[in-house]
Parts: sequence; structure tokens; C-alpha cells
Amino acid sequence: MSGFRNIALRALPFSDAGSAALPLRQLLRLSLFQVSVGMAAVMLLGTLNRVMIVELGLGAFLVAAMIALPVLVAPFRALLGFKSDTYRSAIGWKRIPYLWFGTLWQFGGLAIMPFALLILGGYDQIAIPPFAGEVAAGLAFVMTGLGMHMTQTAGLALAADRADDETRPRVVAFLYVALLAGMLVSSVVIGWLLRDFDGVMLIRVVQGTAVVTLALNVVALWKQESLRPTTREERSAPPPAFKDAWADLTRGGTAGRLLAAVFLGTVAFNMQDVLLEPYGGEILGLSVSKTTLLTASWAAGAILAFALAARWLSAGLNPTRMAARGVLAGIAAFSAVIFAAPLGSAPLFFAGSLGIGFGGGLFAVATLTTAMTLPVTDLAGRGLALGAWGAAQATAQGLSTAMGGGIRDGVNALATSGALGEALASATTGYSVVYHLEIGLLFLTLAALGPLVSRTEQTDRPDQKEARIGLADFPT
Repeated sequence: MSGFRNIALRALPFSDAGSAALPLRQLLRLSLFQVSVGMAAVMLLGTLNRVMIVELGLGAFLVAAMIALPVLVAPFRALLGFKSDTYRSAIGWKRIPYLWFGTLWQFGGLAIMPFALLILGGYDQIAIPPFAGEVAAGLAFVMTGLGMHMTQTAGLALAADRADDETRPRVVAFLYVALLAGMLVSSVVIGWLLRDFDGVMLIRVVQGTAVVTLALNVVALWKQESLRPTTREERSAPPPAFKDAWADLTRGGTAGRLLAAVFLGTVAFNMQDVLLEPYGGEILGLSVSKTTLLTASWAAGAILAFALAARWLSAGLNPTRMAARGVLAGIAAFSAVIFAAPLGSAPLFFAGSLGIGFGGGLFAVATLTTAMTLPVTDLAGRGLALGAWGAAQATAQGLSTAMGGGIRDGVNALATSGALGEALASATTGYSVVYHLEIGLLFLTLAALGPLVSRTEQTDRPDQKEARIGLADFPT
């Protein structure tokens, strides 16, 4: 039996993530909130941006601004996590209220989103006030984004609370893989449902996602947090100040330089978020169903990066050097996407998408590992450091999404008017400029990472057996 157990642990790396406080069955159920977040991410960043640009004929800048709205809410994740840490309710819940209200925001945003998009695209048959479509669509995206970030922050914190010290890294890593699995499966299902696009089908798919989100999250949170009633005196005591903890974290130069590198690298990898699927549809002539599969190829690349990061870190590779490898992979991937248009090669395009996921995933895991090793004080713990990492990444992602769409629209307007010459009078020009800018930003990211190597270099290499880190040892 011992031999069979060892074989099972090798074959199923997360089978040892359960503990007495958080059994594997309850962990599997709790991970459903990550599946719902993955579905919403596919809908916002994958399917809807292509539908709005190609099928509804909206400008890329407007679409990019809409998609950037929920991402720009993400910098408040550190504050949300801090508030759920210090929240005091009469029955003792800390995480469940944030998880539940995040679910309601996410559900409400997805419920009204298809009608807002159809009005925005000119499908309305009644007189409406000016800019009603823009306002309604913006509200839907903000509600969905706020719900995603609140749900994910509270859910991850709840899992970390219930896990013990030994299993906590594996628990959080399992939830990360559940997110990627949710993105993979939902991208395939949504792509299949929208293979023949029309407005009614869009309403069915988006609102169906809202209903599934509510069902998954209710199952996930059911009886996951114990009741620990608090006294009136405990609830009236002043909570610790967030600004004091934040000031403590930002003292010194390593954290600031790391956040700067994270910001630059995230901008470089994410300017294409709103453009990759429209690029496949408009330039390469791919269908909605096929371009939705780009999210699946991106997620597959990220999972591959996660596995290789485990192997390299267990061998003692400096995480900053590993981040540089991700940047170099991103340069090659964007080059493949650029050459896919003149060659008319869909396989090269999908290979570039997979490479973007691989490079971005490797960069994210490496910089996250560096954030985890930042010095811990009484005020600034690792949770705040990881929250700061997430805030920098999310802010950069939101800004880069809007920038990508705006640059594409502006360059294409110049190109089609003939201002850039006859050779560049093509719809491909705007996309190509954005991808070349991303390659340039990746080189700047390499320059920002350079000084971090000496600050994070491992001076004493631990014993190989003790330092072994598997796929299940990486948190998100």
C-alpha cells in the first residue's frame, strides 16, 4: 500500500495538498471559484473583444478601454485582501462575505453585458439616450471585473487560512491550476457555442456563463468557513492601518525595482490582449470558434512554463534569470505572430500565441517567486508583498490593453489614409506596430531585471533533496 501511495503522489502532484483542516474533497469544491473566474476571463479578454471589433464593428480603442476597466480595478486587490484579513463580523466570518458579494457583482455584470453590447453595436430598435450603450457596457465590465477580483482575493485567502503551513503552497498552487483549467475548458466550450454567431446566441452564452458562475461559487463557498462569534468589544476595536503596512513594504530599493520590472514586463506582454483574436479574424481570416482557441493555446503555454519553472528553481536557478528567459521567449513569440501575416500561416500564429503564454507565465512565476522572498516585517507580511506584485501587474495590464487598442486605431487611420506610404496602406500595419513596440518593451524589461540578479542571487545553495520544488509548490 505504501508503494501504491507513492505512485499516486507522483502521478497526481496535488493529491498531497489536502490536510486535516482542509480535506482534498473540500479543496476540490473550493477550487470551483477559480473555474468561474477563468470563465469570466475568457469571456472578457478573449471572446468578447473579438466579437465587439469584428462582428459588431466597434473601434479597437473603445473595446480596449472597456476591457481595461475591470483590470484597472485590480490594484485594489491588496486593499481587499487586507480588509478581509481584518474584517470582524458578529458570527465570525471574514472571507465568505467578500466571496459572496464578489459573486453577486460578477453575476450582475455578466447578466446585463450582452444587452449593453448589442445596444453599443447598433442592434437597438428603440430610441435611447446618447452614449447609453457606452455607459451600460462600461458598467457591465466594471461590475464583472470587481466581482472577479473580490471573489478571487477572498477565495485564495480563505484557502490559505484553512490550509496548514506544510500544505499551504500546494493548496494555492492547485487553485492556480484550477484557474488555467477553467480557462482551457471554457474557451473550448464558448468557442464551440459561438461557431455560428448571432445576437441571440451571444445573449444565451454570456447569460449562461453568469448562471454557471453563481452556481459554481455557491457550491464552492458552502460550509467552507467556521463560525467564530466575536464580542462587541472586538468588533469596535480599531483595525490596523493599511498605509502603515504599505509604507513598511516600500522601504528599501529591491521591492521598488521589482515592481518596476513587473510593470514594464506586464505592459510588454499584454498590449496584444485586445488585438490577438481580432488579428486572427481580420488579417488571417479565422472564425470566432478558431480564434477563441487562442486562449486555450495561451493557457497551455502558461502551464508548460509553470512546470519548467519548478524544474529550474529546484536546480537552483536564480528567479530573476528565469524571468529573463521568459522575456526572451516572448520576443521570439511576438516575432512569430508578426511573420504569420505575410506568410499567411495560422499554425505559426497559434505557435506565437502559445509562446506568449509561455513567456508571460514564466515571467510572472519568476517575479512572483522573487516577491515571496522579500524581507518580512511585523507590518508588511508576504501577503502584502504578493498583493503589491498583483497590483503592479494588474495596473500595467489595464493600461497596456487600452494602449494597444489606441495605437492600433491611430496607426491604421494614418496607414489607410496613405500618410505612411503605399507600402503600409494595409490593416496589418496597426497590429504590426503594436507587436514591434512590445518587443522593444521586452528589451527594456531585460534592462530593468539586470540589477535585480545580484540582489536576489542565491549565495548558499541548499541541499538538492531539501530544495526540491514540484509543480504543486508554486503559489499564484
